[in-house]
Amino acid sequence: MSNKPVTVKSLADLKLVKREIEAQALQQAALAAELARARLQVASEKNLFILAAGVVKPLPEKRRVLLKKEPVAPRPMQYEQDEKAVLIEAISDEFDVGTLLDVDDLLSFRRPGIGPDVTRKLRRGDWSIQRQLDLHGLRRDEAREQLSFFIREAHKHGIRCVRVVHGKGLGSPGKAPVLKSRVHSWLVQKQEVLAFVQAKPADGGGGALVVLLMASRG
Repeated sequence: MSNKPVTVKSLADLKLVKREIEAQALQQAALAAELARARLQVASEKNLFILAAGVVKPLPEKRRVLLKKEPVAPRPMQYEQDEKAVLIEAISDEFDVGTLLDVDDLLSFRRPGIGPDVTRKLRRGDWSIQRQLDLHGLRRDEAREQLSFFIREAHKHGIRCVRVVHGKGLGSPGKAPVLKSRVHSWLVQKQEVLAFVQAKPADGGGGALVVLLMASRG
């Protein structure tokens, strides 16, 4: 199509101008229609992607992932120390047990309010021995701690009758039963202990005690 201006001199020239104007209008309409189709196709493809994949959110810009650490449960160190202190301090080496023991050759013990029939039954073996603690070879502090823990755990589990072996002292200097008197004193200070007697010869004789514990409330 010529861009030169057309000089209208006749009716034929006027018709020529009219045809050129119509041709330009048709060309512009065709271009507009083509642009509209292209835009519609892009929008349609975008909608198809969203329908297939869902709404897409941009990923964060961070290059690393911070994993949340699970907190480590603290060990109850102070509680463990307090428990150990209770075991040690609950029974003292300075406690004078002499006045609390029955005056007999076997130095038996029964807490106030406990009748003499209880110690007689202990000597006869009316209560079966359910657990035993052997303190042979332990130093004084170790023996005290072991005894306190043993009595407490036995009572907690409903054990009523136990045997505590303290030895006859045959291996100690002077052949004296070092732990015997201390075990007597420690047991008297334990509130769980109702009574104790020297064991029968078959159960350890002078080297052991049979101890009766109070019933557990649990």
